[in-house]
Amino acid sequence: MWNDLASRLATPLRRGLCALALGGLTTLAQSAVVQIINANEPGIGFNDPTPVAPVGGNPGTTLGQQRLVAFQHAANIWARTLKSQVPISVLATFEPLNCSDTSAVLGAAGAISVWSDFPGAEKPGTWYPSALANKLARQDIDPGPYVDGSENDIVAFFNSELGKPGCLTGVGYYLGLDSRVPAGQLDLITTLLHELGHGLGFQNFSFGGVQLAGQPGIWDHFMYDVAARRTWLQMTEAERVASSIAPRNLVWAGETVRSRAEQVLERGTPELVLHGHGRHFRGERSLMVGTASFGPPLGRRPVVQAMGQVVDQPDGTGWACTPLSPANIARVAGKVAIVDRGGCTFTVKAANVQAAGAVAMVVVNNVAGGPPPDLGGTDPTIVIPAVRVMLEDGVLLKKLAGSNAVASLGLDMERLRGAAKGNRVLLYTPNPYAPGSSISHWDTSALRNLLMEPFDNPGMPHAVRAPLDLTYELLKDIGW
Repeated sequence: MWNDLASRLATPLRRGLCALALGGLTTLAQSAVVQIINANEPGIGFNDPTPVAPVGGNPGTTLGQQRLVAFQHAANIWARTLKSQVPISVLATFEPLNCSDTSAVLGAAGAISVWSDFPGAEKPGTWYPSALANKLARQDIDPGPYVDGSENDIVAFFNSELGKPGCLTGVGYYLGLDSRVPAGQLDLITTLLHELGHGLGFQNFSFGGVQLAGQPGIWDHFMYDVAARRTWLQMTEAERVASSIAPRNLVWAGETVRSRAEQVLERGTPELVLHGHGRHFRGERSLMVGTASFGPPLGRRPVVQAMGQVVDQPDGTGWACTPLSPANIARVAGKVAIVDRGGCTFTVKAANVQAAGAVAMVVVNNVAGGPPPDLGGTDPTIVIPAVRVMLEDGVLLKKLAGSNAVASLGLDMERLRGAAKGNRVLLYTPNPYAPGSSISHWDTSALRNLLMEPFDNPGMPHAVRAPLDLTYELLKDIGW
């Protein structure tokens, strides 16, 4: 998984700057220059002398050299994409980061400082990350040098222990430049592009809805709460805090992203729609779902049927981990089977309700919060669709099981995958709040997968703009 800046970085603030002389600077747009500042001590990180063979177009012959070549390769991709007259300086290290056998911090990056009310700022009283502030001011507004390195624009650090025993054992970085990542390895270039994207400005400065030093960041102008029908700039702090944990409700309102979203994202958002006219439920309601890696995908033609709940546990829940009893078969045959998470794999549950005659399966999560994760697993014998819903929505489904209410599992073709109506792309707002991940990423429902999602997605192209990605489009919205 990606892991980004949190409490490690104390971001210096700068505002109320005096006017800066701009004489002699050209007004012609030019490609950016991204400079890598190697901050590692001798013998470690970028200076690690361990011999290695060249790989995937990376000519380095030591581990440190290959890391530096890969870093500069990713930096050059960004440099060719952006326009700035001011070099972008990245203070970078490879060093040990938090690890376990099953998880690890891959890396992190962010703006070293943020600025407001500088000459060239497009929005007053608003924080901008250093690299973007320099671009808009058309000169380095904080050249330094300082002992702590804060004259640089971006700080970036990456895990030097990845793949070693106790740190995602055996799952290391692939240092090639060609995207041909072997199974069981992680693409360093993709990680670098992601983290540099944060440092360039794909980063919210209103942490959890609380504005930095009581002032909005540039993101607050473009984050739009669908339910409240307001941007974060127009909301109170309490409203922003609530918005930051409302799954799949906060969207990016920038016009550049909206106009290019249809070139990047697939059309058709998976959903479960309830239809009812009884005592417990009347009308229609759309529920968020996580989709399954097994069984047929949801399609334009939905599965529409009444619901039946599996009950096979003493507490009244149903795991469907063993062949269903006659009573449970009677409940789910020809219907959408409602089962609970727990006790066995999702494919085992699906096989058992399928054998009982169910036409689809809905797994109810066993912990509160959302959005509902996808269902993992592989079983080619599963021929019914399966989805997962949040615990809160599962309570309603169970209440409606056996009634005249029906569930429709299919695709909302009016929406792009990972966007709300109107092609406004969703930001990642899980509940509970995830420090370092919430808000400063695209939502995990996006498909095609996007570079700036919070988790590593294998097979990502080395691209940062449409038609393969939307990172540059967001940066362009904020001023790049």
